[in-house]
Amino acid sequence: MDVLIIGGGLLGRETAQRLDRLGHGVVVVDESAENLALLDPSFGGVTFVGFPMDLNVLRRAGVESCDAVAVTTADDNLNIAVGQIAKKYFKVERVAARISDPAREDIFEDMGLRTVCPTNMAGEKLVADLISPWQSRQVTFGMATVALEVLPVEKRLHGRSTGDLELPGRGIFAVIKPDGRFLLKEAAGNLPLGEGDFIVASRRID
Repeated sequence: MDVLIIGGGLLGRETAQRLDRLGHGVVVVDESAENLALLDPSFGGVTFVGFPMDLNVLRRAGVESCDAVAVTTADDNLNIAVGQIAKKYFKVERVAARISDPAREDIFEDMGLRTVCPTNMAGEKLVADLISPWQSRQVTFGMATVALEVLPVEKRLHGRSTGDLELPGRGIFAVIKPDGRFLLKEAAGNLPLGEGDFIVASRRID
């Protein structure tokens, strides 16, 4: 697929390089030529210097013919604006936006944008690493890599079930009980959640 990436910072460059290695066509737009120069020398995509809110810049970068757009700048306001332009004005079906403030995640998703919140992801990983006896894992199936993330059940969910969980972009794979029992959700249906439980969530990462 052809992917337009807005933002040439660390996240934008890493995303672009991963997609390039997988054989996708990639264009990266950033206001800073210096940021774009930090892409790996092996990067085979196209770079474009320009302000991403400029419709002409987006057109010249190929937004009208791309299959997907990722907006990865450090500015949440810019990301939501450019994401909306790509989605509503240029009719790009698949648009994902980085968001740093977790409180804004629902706003982005209500507007039809897929979101990636590094703050939430890092917070969940740190909590799991600090208190979970199990490590998250990555498993590769053919061309797809799936992350199996072990997350503690929040206190507010004690006494409820997996049917009450909302994990955008992730599926619920299993529940690990305090005594070590590993309960597959698909085999057991909705599973009760209690103190000391951990959820195993699945998420495709490439």
